[in-house]
Amino acid sequence: MDDRTVALSIVLPCYNEAGNLPKIYAVLSEILQTQPDVEVLLVNNGSTDRSSAVFAELQATHTLPIRVVSIPKNQGYGHGILTGVRAAQGAFIAWSHADMQTDPRDILAAYEKLRQSDDPERTLVKGRRKNRPPLDEFFTSGMAWLSSAALGQWLHDINAQPKLFPKSFVSLLDKAPTDFSLDLFFLYEAKTRGYTLLEQDVVFGKREHGEAKGGGTMKGKLKLIKRTLAYIFELRRTLKTNNGNRRTSHQHP
Repeated sequence: MDDRTVALSIVLPCYNEAGNLPKIYAVLSEILQTQPDVEVLLVNNGSTDRSSAVFAELQATHTLPIRVVSIPKNQGYGHGILTGVRAAQGAFIAWSHADMQTDPRDILAAYEKLRQSDDPERTLVKGRRKNRPPLDEFFTSGMAWLSSAALGQWLHDINAQPKLFPKSFVSLLDKAPTDFSLDLFFLYEAKTRGYTLLEQDVVFGKREHGEAKGGGTMKGKLKLIKRTLAYIFELRRTLKTNNGNRRTSHQHP
């Protein structure tokens, strides 16, 4: 990396996205040619397809600030994102998906919204998906109500991308889960610590190549719901334990 100032780092975890990588590079090249203070980190998250070879081919033909962070073995969606986030150099950091269902250009719109906020260092921006199938909206709304009721914070469209935040927020992710519960943890931390949370409307498109890694299919949705429910109640148990410990310490100085 050169010594230029990086205002925004974009982190995209890539797991078996060999078919999507050429399009990803094409879109990112458009962005970076007009955004000299932006860097991109593509995380090869333990891919088992041809991703490593495709990355090598594309990197050899691009001179723009796209870095590839390689993880030898996949340790979860959240692990891939957090690895990229911790390697990022920008004053602000965003993550999104690499499947092109969420356009990376939406990150720039979210970044502009954050920059125009009253206090960018205490502001986060998340996506809010539009024009989705009714069944997907049903699952999303159900998980939102359940999460909010269990944790005592209003959490909506939890898995929508992008997520955008100041670099100072990274330290709050030290105990974040390394699976698909990362998005829930991120929003919960933001809410409980008093950050302003803004939303950026995004159109959630169709995947052109490969398979969805989260809730793209009915089977995937059910697995994602099961994992998320387990984490919601694990987090609630932790909160109750911590609150009980604080009350005990106040009673017995």
